[in-house]
Amino acid sequence: MLYNLLAPLADEFTLFNLFRYLTFRTGGALLTALFIAFVLGPSVIRWLKARQRDGQPIREDGPEGHLLTKKGTPTMGGVLILLALSISTLLWADLSNLYVWVILFVTVAFGLLGFADDYLKLTRRNHKGLPGRYKLLGQFVVAFIAAVAIMMIARPELETHLAIPFVKGVLLDLGLFFIVVGMFVMVGASNAVNLTDGLDGLAIVPVMIVASCFAFIAYLVGNTVFADYLQIQYVPGTGELAVFCGALVGGGLGFLWYNAPPAMVFMGDTGSLSCGGALGGVAVITKHELVLAIIGGLFVLETVSVIVQVVSYKLTGHRVFRMAPLHHHFEKKGWAEPTIVIRFWIIAVVLALIGLSSLKLR
Repeated sequence: MLYNLLAPLADEFTLFNLFRYLTFRTGGALLTALFIAFVLGPSVIRWLKARQRDGQPIREDGPEGHLLTKKGTPTMGGVLILLALSISTLLWADLSNLYVWVILFVTVAFGLLGFADDYLKLTRRNHKGLPGRYKLLGQFVVAFIAAVAIMMIARPELETHLAIPFVKGVLLDLGLFFIVVGMFVMVGASNAVNLTDGLDGLAIVPVMIVASCFAFIAYLVGNTVFADYLQIQYVPGTGELAVFCGALVGGGLGFLWYNAPPAMVFMGDTGSLSCGGALGGVAVITKHELVLAIIGGLFVLETVSVIVQVVSYKLTGHRVFRMAPLHHHFEKKGWAEPTIVIRFWIIAVVLALIGLSSLKLR
Protein backbone atom coordinates (compact mmCIF):
# COMPACT_ATOMS: atom_id res chain seq x y z
CA MET A 1 0.00 0.00 0.00
CA LEU A 2 2.80 2.43 0.90
CA TYR A 3 4.48 1.67 -2.42
CA ASN A 4 1.30 2.34 -4.39
CA LEU A 5 0.62 5.56 -2.49
CA LEU A 6 4.08 7.06 -2.07
CA ALA A 7 6.29 5.78 -4.92
CA PRO A 8 4.39 7.82 -7.56
CA LEU A 9 5.22 10.96 -5.53
CA ALA A 10 8.96 10.29 -5.57
CA ASP A 11 9.61 12.94 -8.25
CA GLU A 12 8.13 15.60 -5.98
CA PHE A 13 9.40 14.29 -2.65
CA THR A 14 12.86 12.70 -2.92
CA LEU A 15 12.43 10.76 0.34
CA PHE A 16 9.60 8.73 -1.18
CA ASN A 17 12.05 7.32 -3.71
CA LEU A 18 13.04 4.84 -1.01
CA PHE A 19 9.76 3.02 -1.54
CA ARG A 20 10.84 2.09 -5.06
CA TYR A 21 13.60 -0.12 -3.63
CA LEU A 22 12.71 -3.72 -2.84
CA THR A 23 15.49 -3.98 -0.29
CA PHE A 24 14.10 -1.03 1.69
CA ARG A 25 10.55 -2.37 1.60
CA THR A 26 11.69 -5.88 2.53
CA GLY A 27 13.49 -4.51 5.58
CA GLY A 28 10.47 -2.38 6.39
CA ALA A 29 8.17 -5.40 6.14
CA LEU A 30 10.42 -7.43 8.44
CA LEU A 31 10.59 -4.74 11.12
CA THR A 32 6.88 -3.95 10.87
CA ALA A 33 5.88 -7.60 11.27
CA LEU A 34 8.27 -7.94 14.20
CA PHE A 35 6.78 -4.83 15.84
CA ILE A 36 3.21 -6.06 15.30
CA ALA A 37 4.06 -9.44 16.82
CA PHE A 38 5.69 -7.79 19.84
CA VAL A 39 2.74 -5.45 20.40
CA LEU A 40 -0.05 -7.96 19.82
CA GLY A 41 1.70 -10.97 21.37
CA PRO A 42 0.68 -10.51 25.03
CA SER A 43 -2.94 -9.74 24.11
CA VAL A 44 -3.19 -12.70 21.75
CA ILE A 45 -1.69 -15.07 24.33
CA ARG A 46 -4.06 -13.80 27.06
CA TRP A 47 -7.00 -14.24 24.66
CA LEU A 48 -5.93 -17.80 23.81
CA LYS A 49 -5.38 -18.72 27.47
CA ALA A 50 -8.83 -17.42 28.40
CA ARG A 51 -10.40 -19.76 25.86
CA GLN A 52 -8.08 -22.72 26.40
CA ARG A 53 -8.10 -23.50 30.10
CA ASP A 54 -6.18 -26.75 29.69
CA GLY A 55 -4.08 -25.64 26.74
CA GLN A 56 -3.19 -27.83 23.78
CA PRO A 57 -4.14 -31.52 24.16
CA ILE A 58 -0.98 -33.59 24.68
CA ARG A 59 -0.52 -37.04 23.11
CA GLU A 60 -0.48 -39.68 25.84
CA ASP A 61 1.71 -41.93 23.69
CA GLY A 62 4.25 -39.16 23.15
CA PRO A 63 7.41 -38.41 25.14
CA GLU A 64 6.61 -38.69 28.83
CA GLY A 65 8.06 -35.29 29.71
CA HIS A 66 5.55 -33.48 27.50
CA LEU A 67 2.71 -34.31 29.89
CA LEU A 68 4.55 -32.29 32.55
CA THR A 69 6.31 -29.53 30.61
CA LYS A 70 3.80 -28.82 27.81
CA LYS A 71 0.51 -29.21 29.61
CA GLY A 72 -1.53 -26.03 29.89
CA THR A 73 0.32 -24.16 27.14
CA PRO A 74 -2.14 -22.57 24.69
CA THR A 75 -1.98 -23.33 20.99
CA MET A 76 -3.17 -21.44 17.86
CA GLY A 77 -0.29 -18.98 18.25
CA GLY A 78 -0.03 -19.06 14.47
CA VAL A 79 -2.75 -16.40 14.57
CA LEU A 80 -0.05 -13.98 15.72
CA ILE A 81 2.18 -14.89 12.75
CA LEU A 82 -0.70 -14.54 10.30
CA LEU A 83 -1.71 -11.13 11.63
CA ALA A 84 1.82 -9.76 11.58
CA LEU A 85 2.62 -11.28 8.18
CA SER A 86 -0.60 -10.21 6.45
CA ILE A 87 -0.70 -6.65 7.78
CA SER A 88 2.97 -6.05 7.04
CA THR A 89 2.72 -7.47 3.51
CA LEU A 90 -0.34 -5.36 2.71
CA LEU A 91 1.47 -2.31 4.03
CA TRP A 92 4.80 -2.70 2.20
CA ALA A 93 4.18 -4.79 -0.95
CA ASP A 94 3.09 -3.60 -4.38
CA LEU A 95 -0.61 -4.48 -4.26
CA SER A 96 -0.90 -4.36 -8.05
CA ASN A 97 1.35 -7.45 -8.19
CA LEU A 98 -0.84 -10.54 -8.64
CA TYR A 99 1.75 -12.87 -7.14
CA VAL A 100 1.36 -11.05 -3.82
CA TRP A 101 -2.36 -11.81 -3.74
CA VAL A 102 -1.82 -15.45 -4.73
CA ILE A 103 0.68 -16.05 -1.92
CA LEU A 104 -1.52 -14.25 0.61
CA PHE A 105 -4.45 -16.42 -0.49
CA VAL A 106 -2.43 -19.62 0.03
CA THR A 107 -1.11 -18.48 3.41
CA VAL A 108 -4.45 -17.34 4.85
CA ALA A 109 -6.44 -20.27 3.42
CA PHE A 110 -4.01 -22.83 4.82
CA GLY A 111 -4.06 -20.91 8.08
CA LEU A 112 -7.86 -21.16 8.25
CA LEU A 113 -7.66 -24.92 7.68
CA GLY A 114 -5.14 -25.14 10.50
CA PHE A 115 -7.37 -22.97 12.70
CA ALA A 116 -10.28 -25.37 12.13
CA ASP A 117 -8.03 -28.30 13.01
CA ASP A 118 -6.79 -26.63 16.21
CA TYR A 119 -10.31 -25.60 17.20
CA LEU A 120 -11.61 -29.17 16.90
CA LYS A 121 -8.68 -30.48 18.95
CA LEU A 122 -9.51 -28.04 21.72
CA THR A 123 -13.27 -28.55 21.74
CA ARG A 124 -12.95 -32.34 21.65
CA ARG A 125 -9.98 -32.33 24.08
CA ASN A 126 -8.18 -34.74 21.78
CA HIS A 127 -4.96 -34.40 19.73
CA LYS A 128 -6.92 -35.53 16.66
CA GLY A 129 -8.68 -32.58 15.09
CA LEU A 130 -9.99 -32.22 11.55
CA PRO A 131 -10.08 -35.66 9.85
CA GLY A 132 -7.00 -36.10 7.70
CA ARG A 133 -8.88 -36.68 4.47
CA TYR A 134 -10.87 -33.47 4.86
CA LYS A 135 -7.78 -31.47 5.75
CA LEU A 136 -5.88 -32.81 2.75
CA LEU A 137 -8.86 -32.19 0.47
CA GLY A 138 -9.02 -28.58 1.61
CA GLN A 139 -5.28 -28.14 1.11
CA PHE A 140 -5.36 -29.60 -2.39
CA VAL A 141 -8.31 -27.40 -3.39
CA VAL A 142 -6.45 -24.29 -2.22
CA ALA A 143 -3.23 -25.45 -3.88
CA PHE A 144 -5.08 -26.22 -7.13
CA ILE A 145 -6.53 -22.72 -7.30
CA ALA A 146 -3.12 -21.21 -6.54
CA ALA A 147 -1.27 -23.38 -9.09
CA VAL A 148 -3.73 -22.48 -11.84
CA ALA A 149 -3.44 -18.79 -10.94
CA ILE A 150 0.38 -18.96 -10.98
CA MET A 151 0.31 -20.64 -14.38
CA MET A 152 -2.03 -17.96 -15.77
CA ILE A 153 0.06 -15.06 -14.42
CA ALA A 154 3.41 -16.37 -15.66
CA ARG A 155 4.79 -15.63 -19.12
CA PRO A 156 3.85 -18.25 -21.77
CA GLU A 157 7.42 -19.60 -21.96
CA LEU A 158 7.42 -20.18 -18.19
CA GLU A 159 3.87 -21.05 -17.21
CA THR A 160 4.20 -24.85 -17.19
CA HIS A 161 7.96 -25.25 -16.79
CA LEU A 162 10.07 -26.72 -14.01
CA ALA A 163 13.67 -25.54 -13.47
CA ILE A 164 16.40 -28.02 -12.55
CA PRO A 165 18.92 -26.85 -9.91
CA PHE A 166 22.68 -27.11 -10.56
CA VAL A 167 21.98 -27.38 -14.33
CA LYS A 168 22.36 -24.36 -16.61
CA GLY A 169 19.31 -23.24 -18.61
CA VAL A 170 17.32 -26.47 -18.37
CA LEU A 171 13.53 -26.13 -18.14
CA LEU A 172 11.20 -29.10 -18.28
CA ASP A 173 7.82 -28.38 -19.87
CA LEU A 174 5.35 -30.32 -17.73
CA GLY A 175 2.23 -29.15 -19.52
CA LEU A 176 -0.85 -29.37 -17.33
CA PHE A 177 1.07 -31.72 -15.03
CA PHE A 178 2.66 -28.53 -13.69
CA ILE A 179 -0.55 -27.96 -11.74
CA VAL A 180 -0.17 -31.34 -10.04
CA VAL A 181 3.50 -30.64 -9.20
CA GLY A 182 2.62 -27.21 -7.83
CA MET A 183 -0.15 -28.67 -5.69
CA PHE A 184 2.12 -31.32 -4.20
CA VAL A 185 4.88 -28.79 -3.47
CA MET A 186 2.50 -26.51 -1.55
CA VAL A 187 0.64 -29.28 0.28
CA GLY A 188 3.85 -31.21 0.94
CA ALA A 189 5.66 -28.18 2.35
CA SER A 190 2.66 -27.33 4.51
CA ASN A 191 2.46 -30.77 6.09
CA ALA A 192 6.24 -31.09 6.39
CA VAL A 193 6.40 -27.97 8.56
CA ASN A 194 3.43 -29.29 10.52
CA LEU A 195 5.28 -32.54 11.28
CA THR A 196 8.38 -30.62 12.36
CA ASP A 197 6.44 -28.48 14.83
CA GLY A 198 6.84 -30.60 17.95
CA LEU A 199 9.31 -28.82 20.24
CA ASP A 200 9.67 -25.24 21.44
CA GLY A 201 11.20 -23.18 18.64
CA LEU A 202 11.96 -26.21 16.48
CA ALA A 203 9.83 -25.31 13.45
CA ILE A 204 9.77 -21.51 13.43
CA VAL A 205 13.53 -20.98 13.16
CA PRO A 206 13.93 -23.25 10.08
CA VAL A 207 10.86 -21.51 8.61
CA MET A 208 12.66 -18.17 9.01
CA ILE A 209 15.86 -19.61 7.54
CA VAL A 210 14.02 -20.89 4.46
CA ALA A 211 12.02 -17.65 4.15
CA SER A 212 15.27 -15.62 4.28
CA CYS A 213 16.77 -17.74 1.52
CA PHE A 214 13.68 -17.36 -0.65
CA ALA A 215 13.59 -13.61 -0.06
CA PHE A 216 17.06 -13.59 -1.62
CA ILE A 217 16.03 -15.96 -4.41
CA ALA A 218 12.86 -13.98 -5.21
CA TYR A 219 14.89 -10.78 -5.42
CA LEU A 220 17.42 -12.35 -7.82
CA VAL A 221 14.87 -14.20 -9.95
CA GLY A 222 12.81 -11.03 -10.31
CA ASN A 223 15.80 -8.94 -11.41
CA THR A 224 16.78 -9.40 -15.06
CA VAL A 225 20.42 -8.32 -14.48
CA PHE A 226 21.10 -10.70 -11.59
CA ALA A 227 19.14 -13.53 -13.20
CA ASP A 228 21.19 -13.20 -16.39
CA TYR A 229 24.48 -13.04 -14.46
CA LEU A 230 23.65 -16.14 -12.40
CA GLN A 231 22.11 -17.89 -15.41
CA ILE A 232 18.88 -18.59 -13.56
CA GLN A 233 15.43 -18.19 -14.99
CA TYR A 234 14.12 -14.61 -14.91
CA VAL A 235 10.52 -14.52 -13.66
CA PRO A 236 9.08 -10.99 -13.85
CA GLY A 237 7.20 -9.76 -10.80
CA THR A 238 8.62 -12.24 -8.31
CA GLY A 239 10.77 -9.62 -6.63
CA GLU A 240 7.75 -8.50 -4.60
CA LEU A 241 7.79 -11.88 -2.87
CA ALA A 242 10.97 -10.74 -1.13
CA VAL A 243 8.75 -8.29 0.77
CA PHE A 244 6.40 -11.13 1.72
CA CYS A 245 9.30 -13.34 2.84
CA GLY A 246 10.72 -10.45 4.87
CA ALA A 247 7.36 -10.10 6.61
CA LEU A 248 7.35 -13.84 7.30
CA VAL A 249 10.80 -13.61 8.89
CA GLY A 250 9.70 -10.64 11.03
CA GLY A 251 6.50 -12.37 12.12
CA GLY A 252 8.50 -15.50 12.89
CA LEU A 253 10.99 -13.58 15.02
CA GLY A 254 8.16 -11.97 16.95
CA PHE A 255 6.50 -15.34 17.50
CA LEU A 256 9.80 -16.91 18.59
CA TRP A 257 9.99 -14.35 21.40
CA TYR A 258 6.99 -16.09 22.95
CA ASN A 259 7.73 -19.59 21.65
CA ALA A 260 11.29 -19.79 22.97
CA PRO A 261 11.75 -22.48 25.67
CA PRO A 262 9.76 -22.70 27.81
CA ALA A 263 7.10 -21.74 25.29
CA MET A 264 4.30 -19.39 26.31
CA VAL A 265 2.32 -20.42 23.23
CA PHE A 266 2.46 -23.02 20.45
CA MET A 267 1.89 -22.11 16.81
CA GLY A 268 -0.45 -25.06 16.26
CA ASP A 269 -1.65 -26.11 12.82
CA THR A 270 -2.79 -22.50 12.33
CA GLY A 271 0.83 -21.48 12.07
CA SER A 272 2.57 -24.57 10.72
CA LEU A 273 0.19 -25.20 7.81
CA SER A 274 0.15 -21.54 6.76
CA CYS A 275 3.94 -21.09 7.01
CA GLY A 276 4.64 -24.29 5.09
CA GLY A 277 2.07 -23.45 2.43
CA ALA A 278 3.59 -19.98 2.06
CA LEU A 279 7.09 -21.40 1.50
CA GLY A 280 5.76 -23.91 -1.01
CA GLY A 281 3.87 -21.19 -2.87
CA VAL A 282 6.92 -18.94 -3.10
CA ALA A 283 9.00 -21.87 -4.40
CA VAL A 284 6.47 -22.61 -7.15
CA ILE A 285 6.22 -18.97 -8.22
CA THR A 286 10.00 -18.47 -8.36
CA LYS A 287 10.52 -21.76 -10.24
CA HIS A 288 12.66 -23.13 -7.41
CA GLU A 289 10.46 -26.01 -6.33
CA LEU A 290 13.31 -28.53 -6.26
CA VAL A 291 15.62 -26.12 -4.43
CA LEU A 292 12.99 -25.92 -1.67
CA ALA A 293 13.57 -29.62 -1.00
CA ILE A 294 17.24 -28.80 -0.33
CA ILE A 295 16.92 -25.54 1.57
CA GLY A 296 14.01 -26.96 3.56
CA GLY A 297 15.74 -30.32 3.85
CA LEU A 298 15.08 -30.50 7.59
CA PHE A 299 11.34 -30.57 6.91
CA VAL A 300 11.91 -33.27 4.29
CA LEU A 301 13.96 -35.31 6.78
CA GLU A 302 11.20 -35.14 9.39
CA THR A 303 8.58 -36.16 6.83
CA VAL A 304 10.66 -39.06 5.50
CA SER A 305 11.13 -40.35 9.06
CA VAL A 306 7.35 -40.59 9.44
CA ILE A 307 6.93 -42.33 6.07
CA VAL A 308 9.72 -44.82 6.85
CA GLN A 309 8.24 -45.52 10.28
CA VAL A 310 4.74 -46.18 8.93
CA VAL A 311 5.88 -48.31 5.97
CA SER A 312 8.29 -50.34 8.10
CA TYR A 313 5.67 -51.06 10.76
CA LYS A 314 3.01 -52.07 8.23
CA LEU A 315 5.35 -54.34 6.25
CA THR A 316 7.46 -55.88 9.02
CA GLY A 317 5.72 -55.03 12.28
CA HIS A 318 8.92 -53.31 13.48
CA ARG A 319 9.65 -49.62 13.96
CA VAL A 320 12.85 -48.05 12.62
CA PHE A 321 12.70 -45.17 15.10
CA ARG A 322 11.68 -45.18 18.73
CA MET A 323 9.10 -42.59 17.75
CA ALA A 324 8.38 -40.45 14.69
CA PRO A 325 8.81 -37.68 13.62
CA LEU A 326 12.57 -37.80 14.03
CA HIS A 327 12.88 -35.22 16.82
CA HIS A 328 10.79 -37.47 19.09
CA HIS A 329 13.18 -40.34 18.38
CA PHE A 330 16.02 -38.36 19.93
CA GLU A 331 13.79 -37.36 22.85
CA LYS A 332 13.16 -41.05 23.51
CA LYS A 333 16.93 -41.62 23.41
CA GLY A 334 17.32 -39.13 26.24
CA TRP A 335 18.51 -36.03 24.41
CA ALA A 336 17.52 -32.78 26.12
CA GLU A 337 14.98 -30.69 24.21
CA PRO A 338 17.31 -27.66 23.75
CA THR A 339 20.02 -29.97 22.39
CA ILE A 340 17.68 -31.42 19.76
CA VAL A 341 16.34 -28.02 18.78
CA ILE A 342 19.72 -26.30 18.39
CA ARG A 343 21.27 -29.22 16.50
CA PHE A 344 18.31 -29.30 14.13
CA TRP A 345 18.75 -25.54 13.61
CA ILE A 346 22.37 -26.17 12.67
CA ILE A 347 21.27 -28.80 10.14
CA ALA A 348 18.75 -26.32 8.72
CA VAL A 349 21.48 -23.69 8.23
CA VAL A 350 23.83 -26.15 6.49
CA LEU A 351 21.09 -27.34 4.14
CA ALA A 352 20.11 -23.75 3.37
CA LEU A 353 23.70 -22.95 2.37
CA ILE A 354 23.81 -26.01 0.11
CA GLY A 355 20.54 -24.97 -1.49
CA LEU A 356 21.73 -21.41 -2.08
CA SER A 357 24.87 -22.74 -3.75
CA SER A 358 22.61 -23.95 -6.58
CA LEU A 359 22.29 -20.32 -7.66
CA LYS A 360 25.93 -20.23 -8.73
CA LEU A 361 27.04 -23.86 -9.20
CA ARG A 362 25.69 -24.52 -12.68
